[in-house]
Amino acid sequence: MMDKGNSSVVTEFVLQGLTDNPQMQLPLFVIFLFIYIITVIGNLGMIVLICSQSELHNPMYFFLGNLSFLDLCNSSVIVPKMLAGLVAESKQISYNACALQLYLFILFSDIECILLGLMAYDRYVAICNPLLYTAIMSGKVCKQLMAAVYVIGAMDSIAYTYCTFRLSFCSSNIVNHFFCDIPPLLELSCSDTYFSEIVIFIFVAYVEAGSVGMILVSYAYVLSTILRMRSAESRHKAFSTCASHLTAVGIFHGTVLFMYLRPSSSYSMDQDKWASVFYTIIIPMLNPLIYSLRNKDVKHAMIKTLSHMSILKGNNMVSK
Repeated sequence: MMDKGNSSVVTEFVLQGLTDNPQMQLPLFVIFLFIYIITVIGNLGMIVLICSQSELHNPMYFFLGNLSFLDLCNSSVIVPKMLAGLVAESKQISYNACALQLYLFILFSDIECILLGLMAYDRYVAICNPLLYTAIMSGKVCKQLMAAVYVIGAMDSIAYTYCTFRLSFCSSNIVNHFFCDIPPLLELSCSDTYFSEIVIFIFVAYVEAGSVGMILVSYAYVLSTILRMRSAESRHKAFSTCASHLTAVGIFHGTVLFMYLRPSSSYSMDQDKWASVFYTIIIPMLNPLIYSLRNKDVKHAMIKTLSHMSILKGNNMVSK
């Protein structure tokens, strides 16, 4: 805190973390460290697999590779600082570092939200217009779509961060959370937050409604097309290509809707902290598991890669 006249201006924040109970901090550190290691291995493995296996060089896995990259980045923005707060006495984070953490968290979360809608559109084109799929979803088009998504995410995150940090923080600097998120920061502000809350709500509604709308419309057409298929095998194959994505969508948007569409009477910051654990830490770990366990192409590519690695290891041992 820095004195300025008769008031004090916040120059750093203190992240309160998940719990004040010292007996819980070490077990939580071990649990979340394990989850983070699985997240890094799973998402890096998915990226390497998609880049190295030619049978996965198509739009569906191009988007999946970007999803793994976003999950890895989002988790890395939040978890290392949270882990440090569980074992270190100092829980401070500078004003600028807090703003940067919020910006990056919103950036990767928004891009992932829009990307899930884009992946639904990809499934719509693949199932409803299979003959035109390679023309509509060409490599160039996919890269342009991803570039547009990143630009939208960057603009949204600038708006969120500006609306949060344009406010004055001149009383308590203790953030009732394990990272710099918008609701606990708004609680600390001694400014009028009405304008910021309205702008943030509009952007949240815009991104969420756009993504959910694209998903619902795409899968309405997909379901209609699948039900018209005469072959049971074709229907099963079409459903299986959508199952992993629908699972990821259900987990991600279910958590977001729980966070933002509850009545104000049931709002609780402590409850929000544990919900935040799910979408910032658990979901990035689950996504590569969902896509690897429920996807035959990914499992086949994994087996092929492991077999190739074992052959190389055997050849090296023979040469020695």
